Amino acid sequence: MVSSEAIHLKVYSPNVLNLTLVDLPGITKVPVGDQPEDIEKQINSLCLHYISNPNCIILAVTPANADMATSESLKLAKEVDPEGKRTLCVLTKLDLMDHGTDAHDLLLNRVIPVKLGIIGVVNRSQADINSKKSITDALAYEASFLQRRYPSLASRNGTVYLAKTLNRLLMHHIRDCLPELKTRVNVMAAQFQTLLNSFGTEVEDKGQLLLQIITKFNTAYCNTIDGVSKDIETSELCGGARICYIFHEIFYSTLGRIDPMGGLTTLDVLTAIRNSTGPRPALFVPEVAFELLVKRQIRRLEEPSLRCVELVHEEMQRIIQHCGTQQEMYRFPNLHERIVDVVTSLLRRRLQPTNEMVTNLVAIELAYINTRHPDFTEELMVHRQQAPPGLNNLTLAEGPSQAQPGKRSQQQAVARHPNPPPSRAQRPNDVLQEADSSDAASAATQGFQMPPDIQTQVQQHQLSAAEKHDCDLISQLIRSYFQIVRKNILDSVPKAIMNFLVNYVKDNLQSELVSSLYKTDECNGLLKESEHVAQRRKEASEMLKALQRASQIISEIREAPMW
Repeated sequence: MVSSEAIHLKVYSPNVLNLTLVDLPGITKVPVGDQPEDIEKQINSLCLHYISNPNCIILAVTPANADMATSESLKLAKEVDPEGKRTLCVLTKLDLMDHGTDAHDLLLNRVIPVKLGIIGVVNRSQADINSKKSITDALAYEASFLQRRYPSLASRNGTVYLAKTLNRLLMHHIRDCLPELKTRVNVMAAQFQTLLNSFGTEVEDKGQLLLQIITKFNTAYCNTIDGVSKDIETSELCGGARICYIFHEIFYSTLGRIDPMGGLTTLDVLTAIRNSTGPRPALFVPEVAFELLVKRQIRRLEEPSLRCVELVHEEMQRIIQHCGTQQEMYRFPNLHERIVDVVTSLLRRRLQPTNEMVTNLVAIELAYINTRHPDFTEELMVHRQQAPPGLNNLTLAEGPSQAQPGKRSQQQAVARHPNPPPSRAQRPNDVLQEADSSDAASAATQGFQMPPDIQTQVQQHQLSAAEKHDCDLISQLIRSYFQIVRKNILDSVPKAIMNFLVNYVKDNLQSELVSSLYKTDECNGLLKESEHVAQRRKEASEMLKALQRASQIISEIREAPMW
């Protein structure tokens, strides 16, 4: 199996140039021994991986005793470098060519042109390696061979010339890439510098740092509510904008969808009217029935009002996490956890008095039904004017006990029943006698007959004109008064929530955090740095140093003379 993991070997010598060389394996066509069947494909992929880097110089090594047109190295180099801007051909085994042949045309770049040129070298043979021939002796033999066989080309070939050429090509190539490379290094250095700054330096004065973090969090929390935060969210509403949306969209639409007569039927209204009159027939529409029914409807405003408090509380709880994205919170997880606990506790404590105040607002409306409210009085006058003939005397009364005996009461009773049955004195005697005998027989045979219940009477549409008018009047008045109360609740509940919850938390958050967290014996625990952050700071510091060193080297290369 072919491994792509490189083996790094550093050679230190005063006699060599500063150069990095990647020695890639030769292309294997036929597997040998335990080599995999796809050995050729694996080696091709490995070579392409390295030579595809646009910042590298490709050395296409080709033996002089083989046909250059079949060179696999030149073929791979042309795939990734079709223009030949970074490909140099190295011609080996000059001393092993057949007699009568030479490499003049190849070395002069006449057979297959290579843009950066072709350099011939003479390496040590296997016999030289076995006899432990030194590199110095090998270089001397190479120079002697080139001088003897290719005297006109000896100065432009050989291992020494190849090393100098590679160094020169690499320096020129680096200089060509310097502008882009310099920019990349500077950008990366700035990124790691920012990352390192976010992790902070070593903590010296823990008390001062603790106060700074508390103040930062308090400022960020209050600014998010006030809408002046530096990091304004653009994907969704948050903070004060979300609270405003709860008040004027969610709460307003929820109360607006409540039907003033929801849950009340004609049967309920008629039953309330009759129950509020007691044993006496009503001369007026009783006010007790109106108050009973309208209070029942007003109570329906309490639940959505308390739900509004809950929504605002949840949003203020969510703001904690929005403000907790600061790097100090990640750097000191214990402190972050304690800050969340303190703010959550403060919000939880303010939830009960806020709910009590909202409940009291509804209770205030229930405590006194103001029928003298200007808007309600105007509505009542409209209904009086719209009352049908014979029912104009109908009005709200405080109960049957206020009806005055005498002629006025009799007239109103007549008005309520415009067609009363004839009195006993007005009926003829024969009719009286017939009726008496009929009544007696009926009573004797059938017993006393109870009147039909109200539900049956309503279902059979047996309501009189007066009863129907009374029900309509009560319904319209309930709607009118309910609108007044709903308007009051829509205005007072947001004010109560802002005063008892939002503004209170804003005004007392700083002091609450300081009193709960700023303690000498807790500073060390709260400001204990996360191991992850410490490791990241170390890595960022080392990377920043490497990038700064790279930037310095690039500057030196730009200033270095080229030959």
